[in-house]
Amino acid sequence: MKLAWTIKCALAAGVMALPTAAWAEPVNISYLTHWAPETVALLENAAKEYAKTNPDVAVTVRAVPFGDLLTTLRSQGGDSEGATIAGIYDLWLPELARDKLVAPAPDAVASEVKGAWPAGIVSAASVGGTLYGIPNEIDVYALNYNKALFSEGGISAPPKTWDELKDAAAKLTKKDAGQQGFGMINSWAAGVVHPFSSLLVSNGGDLVVDGKPALDSKAAGETFQLYEDLITAGVTDPAMGTADANTTGPFLDNFVSGKTGMIIMANWWESALKAGMGEKFSDIGTAPIPVGPSGDKPRSISYSWMTVVNAGAGEAEQKAAWDFLAWLNSPESGPKGASAMADILMSMGILPSRSSDVEALKDRLGSDFLSGYVSVLADAKPFPVVLGGQEFSESLQQTIEALQYGQVSAKEAQANAQADAVSILERAAQ
Repeated sequence: MKLAWTIKCALAAGVMALPTAAWAEPVNISYLTHWAPETVALLENAAKEYAKTNPDVAVTVRAVPFGDLLTTLRSQGGDSEGATIAGIYDLWLPELARDKLVAPAPDAVASEVKGAWPAGIVSAASVGGTLYGIPNEIDVYALNYNKALFSEGGISAPPKTWDELKDAAAKLTKKDAGQQGFGMINSWAAGVVHPFSSLLVSNGGDLVVDGKPALDSKAAGETFQLYEDLITAGVTDPAMGTADANTTGPFLDNFVSGKTGMIIMANWWESALKAGMGEKFSDIGTAPIPVGPSGDKPRSISYSWMTVVNAGAGEAEQKAAWDFLAWLNSPESGPKGASAMADILMSMGILPSRSSDVEALKDRLGSDFLSGYVSVLADAKPFPVVLGGQEFSESLQQTIEALQYGQVSAKEAQANAQADAVSILERAAQ
């Protein structure tokens, strides 16, 4: 499904809100996230603003590393002792909803979300037509490149095709200096699979079609072969691409330090790049994903995040949770017509997904770095949200990593990936 998106989204009418809340006694709710301390502090400040008009509701924020977030949700979700609110990746929603770990949104919230967010993003926050979460961020992938290294290598513009990508990667590689032309990521499912998938869709392919894996296509075969070509040519070094549980690590460090010429990454790492590079952040350019031999135009993979409410929480806690989330995501809660949530997201370089937030923040979204991501949203394809999606992603990660480390050929990787995906999705659908 194509994600219809434009920076000129119409300003959505109305402000999301539940009926005026009346609390018989103080209510304590908790919010589970994977955000860094400085972002948690912003969320805590927003909770304090909410408390000014809702003094009987106390919001506690808890953060865990991204690598622990889903495990925490699965082990504590549906339990009254678990977090009342959690931020989740859209890929996880089908299984969490199936297992009744998350609560359906109240009618007032569902109605507002359906009218104030793009349809594709609403769909990603829904299962079987039922809305389970309030969308907050939208993420998309683009080619990031170091303009200073390009200049040193005599490269005048970012590559537009795969042939140009391979040529630029070769010119940027300086093995004696520990410099790789093109960076690949490993040890993190999304970091491995999303860049590969972005190249796949930019080559006219798909991961899943009509609920069935499509990794046996010609376009997929060419994408696996591109990886093998880059690895065989020595323009990428898997030892430089490791990620840690916080989705940082060597892959980030090597790009920040100028040891990686190009890498495919999502918009949300803008804050990490700025923190690591300082004034040299201006050296970073953003460009569409290069088009493969079977592709017709640059495309990318997109995905979204949302906030959900624990189905096992008490009635008063659930009511307070939805009321807080309604306020947090409303235009009334933040500066200049943007929601408090959008302001928090923009502090990290993350694109907000509510239409009115996009309109209110269009000047900030037009920055050199983020504008490159906004420009590719219209042709982005959402990562498939299906039962078994997380297992499918982790399996594909393992196959791509085996290819990165030379343990399998491109043809073997393609055959293994398709066979594993068929088995996983068929089993999940039973």
